[in-house]
Amino acid sequence: MDTTHTSSPPPAADARAFKSFAGFYPFYLSEHSNRTCRRLHFAGSSLSLLCLAALVATRNPWWLLAGLLCGYGFAWVGHFVFEKNKPASFKRPLYSFMGDWVMYKDIWTGKVKI
Repeated sequence: MDTTHTSSPPPAADARAFKSFAGFYPFYLSEHSNRTCRRLHFAGSSLSLLCLAALVATRNPWWLLAGLLCGYGFAWVGHFVFEKNKPASFKRPLYSFMGDWVMYKDIWTGKVKI
């Protein structure tokens, strides 16, 4: 995977061991080495943003559920089917959520390739 992040965690790192998001993010990226997994994350995050816009526009709370299903559904298919690992959100939900959006930004800026 092409990234500008140079530090890599050990392959058997435990998501719960990280004391900061800065330390966690390289681990997060290592858990997304499969291009299809990253593409599914990107698609799910993009659809989630569209659902958020629909929520704001319609004030229909079902769009919140749709956004969560899109974001996590696409990501989890990427992990279980293509990456063959468990999502980090099971052990570090907040850092994982933050990682999703930092990786999304890094994809848009070209730091992470899809």
